[in-house]
Amino acid sequence: MLPPMTPPTIRDLLAERRQPTLSLEFYPPKDPPGFDLLRNSIERMRPVHPDFVTCTYGAGGSSREFSFAAWDLLSQMGFTPVVAHLTCVGASRADIESQIHRIHATGIRNIMALRGDPPRGETTFTPAPDGLAYASDLVALIKSIHPDICCGVAGYPETHPEASSPAEDLRHLKGKLDAGADYVNTQLFFDNDAFFRFLDDARAIGIEAPILPGLMPVASPTQLDRAIGFSQASVPDALRAALQAPDPETARAAGLTWMINQIDGLIAGGVPGIHLYILNQARTLLDPVLTACLARWRHLPSLPTGSA
Repeated sequence: MLPPMTPPTIRDLLAERRQPTLSLEFYPPKDPPGFDLLRNSIERMRPVHPDFVTCTYGAGGSSREFSFAAWDLLSQMGFTPVVAHLTCVGASRADIESQIHRIHATGIRNIMALRGDPPRGETTFTPAPDGLAYASDLVALIKSIHPDICCGVAGYPETHPEASSPAEDLRHLKGKLDAGADYVNTQLFFDNDAFFRFLDDARAIGIEAPILPGLMPVASPTQLDRAIGFSQASVPDALRAALQAPDPETARAAGLTWMINQIDGLIAGGVPGIHLYILNQARTLLDPVLTACLARWRHLPSLPTGSA
């Protein structure tokens, strides 16, 4: 069971912030034993005190149940508020309504509303019978059922893979916000200039909502190529060259250093917060180089060092 007090919304956190927020994204384990590993990772990450966490969603069967269990675990271990991801994949409107009610009943008041990716092996998204076709439809449905839920939506600094142009992609983003979304979390990128261009373009068409940049530390060329398959992010030559190091630990350190330099530049540029796709890895978050970076802009007790 979740705590009896309803956690704050991300909308309120961003409005009241005195410093940039830090948020972490998790994914649910694929089987029950995986929850012991996740619990251990969360325990080790406690000293970092993220302002909020998000956790992804499995659309069907046991995957869905593992998502609910992961959201509950994060909350029980003090990582609140929790943002529950929700997608349109493989679900009718009635099914999605049921999941929204269920999420609300747990005490969660924050949902990341996503259309969802096409099934593996397919290149286009096809709604389920009587399902929803767009994230904007999902936002509108959530707000019509439970207006007190705060909705986040995804933004693509270098354009959604299915968009015909950056301008079209931004129109879709504005449509999600016009439907009632409260803030934007971006997909990953490796060039801060791309983010700031995206931010300027978004503001130019009237998007005023907070936009949180999303970053991922990459440790190898293989991981990098897998990551950019979902975002169309460009890769600077210097980053790709650094990840070619023959020693895996050297490559890992290079990827982490690249992300830290991005964080420093984004904070200097006035972003409202930083969202890290940490892939459940306590080792990454507790790396002394990263904790030193976090300490430069977060007023926290001493973070552990040398414990990565």
